[in-house]
Amino acid sequence: MKLQPVATALLLMLLATACGPSADPQKGLVVARVHNKYLYESDIRGVVPAGTPRKDSVVLVQNYIDSWVRKQLLIRQAERNLTQKQQDFSKALEDYRSSLLIFAYESELVNQKLDTLVTDREIEQYYNLNRRSFELKYNIVKVVYVVLPVSSKEIPRFRKLLSDKDTILSPTIEYLARQHAYSYFIGDETWVRFDDLLAQLPIETYNQELFLRNNRYIEINDDPFIYLIRFKDFLITESIPPLEVEYDNIRNIILNKRRQDLIRSMHQQIYDQALRDKSFEVY
Repeated sequence: MKLQPVATALLLMLLATACGPSADPQKGLVVARVHNKYLYESDIRGVVPAGTPRKDSVVLVQNYIDSWVRKQLLIRQAERNLTQKQQDFSKALEDYRSSLLIFAYESELVNQKLDTLVTDREIEQYYNLNRRSFELKYNIVKVVYVVLPVSSKEIPRFRKLLSDKDTILSPTIEYLARQHAYSYFIGDETWVRFDDLLAQLPIETYNQELFLRNNRYIEINDDPFIYLIRFKDFLITESIPPLEVEYDNIRNIILNKRRQDLIRSMHQQIYDQALRDKSFEVY
């Protein structure tokens, strides 16, 4: 990959003023030097994305070179002020390499052998056995609402449909809302966070639990719109959430347990095989 013309020109300009020969002529032109460390033209290829304006290209190259110089100066200062023992990172690097190797092997094992199919039955069984361990940390609701212009002639019809204490005719409401509502939400079968609803609607409440216990249908006139809101159901903080709320969470829990069991089994198999082969001794 070649540098853009403006970058090349800048490099040649820097080369003309650079002091000291190249440490390795085979690496090409020297762009900068800090003591015995050199930055080459080849090192900054790719710094300037194709299509970058001339002015921005120069700035990008200058910033890269400046950053490299500052980094090398800091490294030089650290080398001069730290003891050889303080500069010895061989054990830390070996530990880091070992951790990376193990992680890479475990990840590949999981990718190849982990069964990622989790059935609804498994999720339901886990939920039934552990439902007491789940607890809502926020209030949730099932809600239907429509937002209409305050001048709309359809307000009485929507009011009648939404305020019925026994039923919610969601298909009818949705059909009419598509034609007449400024916006709407049909969530009578979906649990949503009450906090999220409050962020969308001009509901004012200082006690969410008390509000939800005392309101099934409300109207809010917030000119130029009127909000007709029907709460089908609600669950308050610290309640046991329904399965559908925890479905994805339970699936992830099951998969994570499988992942840990697979890795643990692999560790034990390697150990047992080594024990049989007498591949290690403890003195």
